[in-house]
Amino acid sequence: MPFALSVDLRLKLYMSTSTLSLVGCGILQKEVGYLIAKNNWPLATDFLPASLHIDFKGLAGALHTGLARHADEQTIVFYGACHPGMDTMLNEARTLRTAGQNCIEMLLGAEEFNRELTQGAYFLLDDWARNWDAVIAKTFGSNIDVIRDIFHDQHRYLLCLRTPQSGDFSQKALHISAMLDLPLQWRDVSLDHLENVLQAAISRKLDSLHAQ
Repeated sequence: MPFALSVDLRLKLYMSTSTLSLVGCGILQKEVGYLIAKNNWPLATDFLPASLHIDFKGLAGALHTGLARHADEQTIVFYGACHPGMDTMLNEARTLRTAGQNCIEMLLGAEEFNRELTQGAYFLLDDWARNWDAVIAKTFGSNIDVIRDIFHDQHRYLLCLRTPQSGDFSQKALHISAMLDLPLQWRDVSLDHLENVLQAAISRKLDSLHAQ
């Protein structure tokens, strides 16, 4: 059986002659940056605003522009299925994305994500909480009753996900809980699943380059 190089070594060998960049959502920017440093991955990053999730046109434009900035490089896209045209955009740019429905699934793993989603969770991360008022006003307006009706239709509680890189967003979370009239739960989350997702995406990218 031939000797198999690790993903880390394969990436370092590739990056000795070329550039590989990760372009995508900045909602887990601190976590992704930590994992890149931890693993010493020679991977450049270009993060886009997390608020683009509520604006399909804006997301598509920003992703096209972001990928164009790295047109002379190989790229990996850090997004889930966050846009109905995501696969088309990736194919046009000859790139691939991290596996998973969204960043929450990448962080929790599919099993835990689906279990909480089925039970009615609305997931809240540090970045999303800090920008909540601006994002909600832009999306739903300022009528609290309408906002509550929208969230109560699908959700039973707020689940705040706290990673080792999260700041203290407890006051923001309490504000959001009161606004939506939904109970608040907290979960401390490791980066194990996210690390595996990133490593798998890098491996798939290197495999695709080797096959060319």
